Order: sequence, then C-alpha cells, then structure tokens
Amino acid sequence: MFNSFFSTTAPDAQNFHPVTSNVKEGELFGELTPKDTEWTCAGSFATETQVWYSIGNDGTYLMCQIIHSSVGVWYPQIQFTCKVFNAAKNIKIWKSVNISNFVTPPPGLDKRSSKSDQFSVTHKAAEGEFPESYTINANLGKDLQIALDVRRPAGVPGWKVGQGEKGGFSYFGADEANPEGYVIHRFWPRTTASGHIIINGAAEVMEGTGVFIHAIQGMRPNLVAARWNFAHFQSDEHGGVVGTQMEFTTTDAYGKKGPGTGNVTVSVGSLVVGGKLAAVTAETKWPGEEQAADAAVISRATHTKTEQDADTGYKGPTEVAFEWKGPSIIPETPGTYAGKLVCDVGPVAKPHGLVDKVDVLAEIPYAVKMVVNYVAGTKPYIYQWMNPATITITEPGKDEPVEVKGILYNEATFIS
Repeated sequence: MFNSFFSTTAPDAQNFHPVTSNVKEGELFGELTPKDTEWTCAGSFATETQVWYSIGNDGTYLMCQIIHSSVGVWYPQIQFTCKVFNAAKNIKIWKSVNISNFVTPPPGLDKRSSKSDQFSVTHKAAEGEFPESYTINANLGKDLQIALDVRRPAGVPGWKVGQGEKGGFSYFGADEANPEGYVIHRFWPRTTASGHIIINGAAEVMEGTGVFIHAIQGMRPNLVAARWNFAHFQSDEHGGVVGTQMEFTTTDAYGKKGPGTGNVTVSVGSLVVGGKLAAVTAETKWPGEEQAADAAVISRATHTKTEQDADTGYKGPTEVAFEWKGPSIIPETPGTYAGKLVCDVGPVAKPHGLVDKVDVLAEIPYAVKMVVNYVAGTKPYIYQWMNPATITITEPGKDEPVEVKGILYNEATFIS
C-alpha cells in the first residue's frame, strides 16, 4: 500500500496502454490457442466471464453466462446468469443463481470445462466441420433448465487482437510489465446453437446462431471503464455474415498523461463474410484527437442520437451506429473488408426491441458490491436491445457493396 508514496513514476506518465499500442495493422488477427479459453480464476480483484449469446430461428434470445468474481482475500463469488427473451411468445425470464462447488477442470477434462452443483459446461474438440464445441447443462430452478450444444464452425476461428500470450490485453498503470490491471476479450464470433430450454416443464426447441466470449477484467470493475458498448449482428444471408464489436471507455483516471486525461475509447471487433472470418478490427480514440474517416482500420460504436432517461439518469441512445474496416485475413480475397450498420432503438418512452434495462448493483454479488466504491448516487445500468437491422458490407474486388439483412443484439452500459 506504500508504493505510491515512494513511486518514481512521473505524475503525468501514460497510465493506460490499449491493445492497439503494440499491434500492427496487418497483425490484428490472433488465432485463439487452447490456453486462451481456459479458466484462469485469477486472485486479488478480477472478474472473469464466459458468456454464450444465441438467437434462435424463432426469434428467441438466450444468454448463458458464468461469472467468477475474486474479491481480495474473500472466497470467489460465482454466479450463473441466464436470460430468455421472446417478445412474440411473451417470454421474459431472468435468472441469477449463486453457484456452489465450482470446479475447473472437472475430472478428465481441461480448464476450458467447468462444473458445479447447478451446471456443467463441457468443452469438446473434434475433426471436421465443427472443430470445437461446448455442451451446457444447467438446472437453474424448478422453472428453468438449459440443455444446449454450441459449436464453432471451422471457417470461423476464435480470435483475439494480436498474437502470442500478451495478445488481446489492454493494461492499466504506468508500468506495462507490472500493471495495476488489465482487460482482455476473446471471441468465437459465429456459433451454431441447438438444444432445449425447459420452462416450467415444457421444452422449447432452441436452434440458431450466436457468439461466445471469454473476458477478464483484472481490476475492480468500477475502475476499468465508465462506458461499454457491445454489438453482435448476425445473418444467414450472403453465406453467413456477422459483425461483432466490444468497446469500452476508460474512467478519467487512466489516460495518455496520467490521472485526469482518461476517457480513452478502445474498440475491438470482427467481420464474418461468406461464412469465413474476414477481418479483425481494433481502434483507440484518445480524447481531443479526431478519428480519420478514411483510416485503414476502423472499429467504432457511436450513439448517433440520445435522450435523457429519467429511470437511469443517463442519456441513453435512441439510435446507434457500428463501423468495421480492416485488412482481409482470407488468403484468396486480399484487400480490405468494411461494414456499417445503423439501428433505431427508439425513444425512451417507446423503445424498439428493448430486451431489458439492467440495474447492475441489484444483480452483482453482495461481496463484490461491498468492495466496489461506486460514486454515491450513481447507478450502473445496462441497456439491451434486439432488432432487425441491415449491415452494408464492402468486399475486396467487388464494385458495389452488398446490403445484408439480419438481427442485431446490442448493449450500452453506463457505469459512471
């Protein structure tokens, strides 16, 4: 605790190092290794999650998430959260279950698998069209059970930004070698899901596509970011098209010249076109610096229209835009891939496709809540929407862009 008194670091030293700092434009794609999706169960203050989003062919939204929260010297807090939503069927179920007897790895498996009294998640490797999969079985109460197989197609490898063991990391603190904290996201950008959702004893068939994300925040969550944006667009048109993007904005404490120069925005994403991973994107926006419209790599989320929300106290978006642009990683189509979509999520009073507005403090574990010093009076909220959308895709060697219709699931998170 005394190192800050004796620190030789200049007070205006850069104390945030985004993932883009050490990655060249042509080396953004880092293919995931088996170790990348293993549970680390890091100590001190760290939040690690594995989350599977799936959108069924019938419009059902399903989210299954394991959250492993380390809170200093206390035992880790582990939750399984699940959301099932289908507006047409009038289904809206939210479960947050405290987990007992969490184990990774289970006997005979590696740390990509885990189990507890309430669930089992089994990672499997195979030859052929789907080289990796997860089998998820969860008993979340008398009214909800999940049995789901999530598979990754061979043409869409998992990715992180940059290669090697340090690929994907953004670091907090002046010394990258001994950081105060870090953020990492790893993706399977396109998955197929099949199985059943059992609601009050009645089985609903789940068949669709989605995304899997393994993420770690290696510090207290209120220090990592003030804002988050997440987008996942998917379509079976044009051979299979996916746009995935994760963006966060640092608090004011972490920036290019130390405390008070923060609010740095980092975005990572990818495009799947024709059923193949086509491009990985990553971009950092420093405060006061303009982002070039013709940049070689673009990865941007924009709240193009906003409105004050009395429920949350935040200016929530009423229209959002997501952009991607990056070098092709498909050998037979060298050049640049780009994508853009704009989605009207509607006014606060009458939103379009609102799945939920989540009061974060009401959902996180008590022990985590006690050590996270949110500013008095602030309420972290997550907006979640799912809407029809159209993405405009520009491909190398093609004279005209193509418009692809699909479904966009997106989130906007306000923390401070």
